[in-house]
Amino acid sequence: MLAEKFLWENCDKNSARISPETIATAIRFAIQFLNTFPRFSDNQSVKKFSKIIFAFSLLAICGALPCFSYMVKYKEDFYRLYHIHYQQFPDDCMENIYWLEQAVRADFVNPLYAMAKIENEEQWEKYRNLFQMHLNLKLIEQHQRLARVYDKRAICFYDAPWRDEYLANLDKAKSCYEAGLYYWREARLWAEKANETKFRWLHLTDLQYWEDERERIASAELDYEKILRRELARVDAEIAKLKAMEKKY
Repeated sequence: MLAEKFLWENCDKNSARISPETIATAIRFAIQFLNTFPRFSDNQSVKKFSKIIFAFSLLAICGALPCFSYMVKYKEDFYRLYHIHYQQFPDDCMENIYWLEQAVRADFVNPLYAMAKIENEEQWEKYRNLFQMHLNLKLIEQHQRLARVYDKRAICFYDAPWRDEYLANLDKAKSCYEAGLYYWREARLWAEKANETKFRWLHLTDLQYWEDERERIASAELDYEKILRRELARVDAEIAKLKAMEKKY
């Protein structure tokens, strides 16, 4: 049990973590054992069974050792769980929506641990406004991504046999776009607060992307209401077109 002994002796019991070097060395012990094991038996079934037992034993040892964990409590913690996939499926969108909504409702962390350098109360106030604005914008993006999964952007005459299925999907897409309108009103409200006169010459350079979003909203360059209203009008037209079809072709 060289691997077990090595892991336990090299585990940092105070921080409850095992260093990567320790894990790598334990793996080398395991590989060396598996390579030398055939010398002890000529029976192939015994060799295979013993290798499986050894592998499960090593996994059990690693799983039994204490692990490092932390509580997800503040906005910044929940926001760090939000992530974008290269290929994003509905479950991925809904997971992100959940984390972002939790972030909207959670408290802010102490300014010492904020995502930008905070030196005074004005910076702290603007940081909070920008953060809330950014969270709501990300919620709009995720609802748009989710809507695209259900949104049939073009209705053709041969879609009639699947009319009911398409209508159900379009209703889901419509609800996503309508939710986006709610988050847009929230984002615009927080952007207005971050645009108050007292913040005219105050810029959080560590959050330049959020500052750019605020400026784009103020200049009307970014207007999700226009985008979402256009999508809703198109979806309503598609729903009307499907309802006018006979359920056969």
